[in-house]
Amino acid sequence: MSTTIGRRLAATLGTAVVLMAVGVPAATAQGGESAVTDPRAVPAPGSLTTGGSTDACDDTTVPGWITTTEPALTARTTAPGTRFKVWNASGAKVFDSTAQPAADGTVQVRPTGLAEGAGYSWQAWPDYGPGGGKPTPVCHFGIDATAPQFTVGSTDFPESGSGGTPLKYAGQSGTFTVKGTDQGSGVACYQYVLNGTLSVGSPCRGEGTAVAGADGSATFRLRPTQWGTNVLTVQAFDNAGNATQPVSYTFYAPSNPNPPAVPGDVNGDGVPDILLPDAAGNLQVISADATTTVPTSTVAAVRAPGGEGWTGLQLLHRGWDQSHAPVDDLMAHQPGSAGLALYRNFDLGGFTRGYSWVERDVDPFDPPVLPEGFNPDWSKAVQLVPLGALGADQRTSVLTVEDDSLWLYTGPGFMYNYATFVRISTASAWSGYDLVAPGKAADGSLALWARNRATGELRTYPITKGADGTYDFAALADPATGTVIGTFPVAEYPTLGSSGDGNGDGRPDLYAVTADRHLLTFDGVSTPKDLGALR
Repeated sequence: MSTTIGRRLAATLGTAVVLMAVGVPAATAQGGESAVTDPRAVPAPGSLTTGGSTDACDDTTVPGWITTTEPALTARTTAPGTRFKVWNASGAKVFDSTAQPAADGTVQVRPTGLAEGAGYSWQAWPDYGPGGGKPTPVCHFGIDATAPQFTVGSTDFPESGSGGTPLKYAGQSGTFTVKGTDQGSGVACYQYVLNGTLSVGSPCRGEGTAVAGADGSATFRLRPTQWGTNVLTVQAFDNAGNATQPVSYTFYAPSNPNPPAVPGDVNGDGVPDILLPDAAGNLQVISADATTTVPTSTVAAVRAPGGEGWTGLQLLHRGWDQSHAPVDDLMAHQPGSAGLALYRNFDLGGFTRGYSWVERDVDPFDPPVLPEGFNPDWSKAVQLVPLGALGADQRTSVLTVEDDSLWLYTGPGFMYNYATFVRISTASAWSGYDLVAPGKAADGSLALWARNRATGELRTYPITKGADGTYDFAALADPATGTVIGTFPVAEYPTLGSSGDGNGDGRPDLYAVTADRHLLTFDGVSTPKDLGALR
C-alpha cells in the first residue's frame, strides 16, 4: 500500500473509531474472559504494494483493502450467539446482526450493501442476552471492488493510427508512459510485455513490472528488436488487487537505415553485450556498459542446442554475415560435442530462428594437406574464443584449445564453414590456461589474453598485422611468454571474459563472474565495478 493510500484510510478510520465508541456496550463478559476471539474478515484485507494482509484490529496498523462489497466477518466463540456490528467512515452503523456458532465454535455473518470506500470498522460481542459481553477489538478494512483505468503513450513510438512519427528505430530503446486513476485503494503497478503474453502469478513482482507513483503514473523503457509492427500489452492493478483487462498498444518501429556496427553487440544498440546464463538456464544479454545485472533481454533455455538450457555451454560472438543487420551472430558448443551451433542474429538478440551447424570444411574431392593432429569436428575443443573478423567480411575467426595445442580457424565460407585451419602452437601447456579474446582496440590492434589457472596471472599476447594484411601469431607459441597484466585467482573469479570495449574509451575491457555469482566489469583490466548478483 502506498503511503498516501495508507494515510487516507487511517485518517478516515480515526473519525470512525471516535464516533463508533459512543455506541459500544459496556464490557460485562461472564467470568472475566472474552468469549469471542480471532476476528477475521474474508477475503483478508491486504495491500498489493506491501504484499501483506491484516485485519488491523488495533488503532495503529494501517488497514488493508477488500475487493467485495459483501465480505464475510468471522470469529470463534464459546457463547450461544455472537452479535456483529459494522460502522462506515463517518461512524454511522451500517450493519447489526446476530448469528449462532457452528459446532466447532466458528461464527460468521455476511453484511450486504456495503458501499466502496475506506474507513470501515467492525466488532463482535458474545450474545448472552441482556447486557451482552466483552467485545473483540475493533477491526478495520476498506472496500475497493473496481479496477483502475489507464492509458498508454509514447512519443518515441507513437500508437499506430495516431498520426505520430516514430523518433526511434528498431533496436533502440524508447520510453513508454502509463497514466492511471483509481478512486479507491490507488493504482499499485503495471505489468507489461512486448510481443508476448503477460505472466501470471504474483502481480507487482518480478520482470515486466512498473510501480505506480503517487499520481498513478509510471514510465518504463523498452527496446523493440523487430522492425515493423510491435504490440505492447499492459495490465494495471490497484492496491486492493483488482486487475484491469489487458490493453494492447500497437506501434511501428522502423528499420534503422544506418545501424551501428560494433563487434560484440548482439542487440543493435551500438554497445558490446555480455552473454551469461541465469540460474534457470536462460541466456541473459547484459550490456557491457550496464550499472546493474538486469538483462536487456533474455533468451529462453529451450532455445539452446538440445533445448536443455545455456548453462555449461561455450558461447562466442564477435561478428556477423551479410544476411542481416550488423549485429553479432552467436555460436554455442557443448563440451565434448562434435557440433558447433550457429544462431544467425535476425532479430537483434532474440535468436528465435533456430540454429545450423558449423563445419570444418574439408573438400573430399580436393583435400588439403591437413596439419598434424587435425580433428574433423569440434569434439576435442575444450575452449573456443572469437578473435573477430580477420578477413574482408565481418564473420569471426575462432581460436581453440585442442589436445593442449592452440588452433586457429579462419576463412569462414558458406554456412560459416571454416576452410582454413592452422595449428598455432604445439606447446602442451595451453590446457592450463583460460583464453579471453578481447577483440580489436580502436586503433586496430589485436591481442589474446590468457589466465594461468594455477597462479591466476592474466597475460596478454600481441597479434600483429603486417603490411600485407596478414596477422602474425608468433607470440602465441608459448603461453608462458605473455606479459602479465593482472592476477585473478580462479577460486575468486571462476569466469573471465571480454565482449570488447564496454566503456567507450577505445580499449577492450575485461569482465568477471565471482564465486558468489556477482558480475564485475573492468576499465581495461583494472578498477572493477560490481554490478551485483546475477539471476
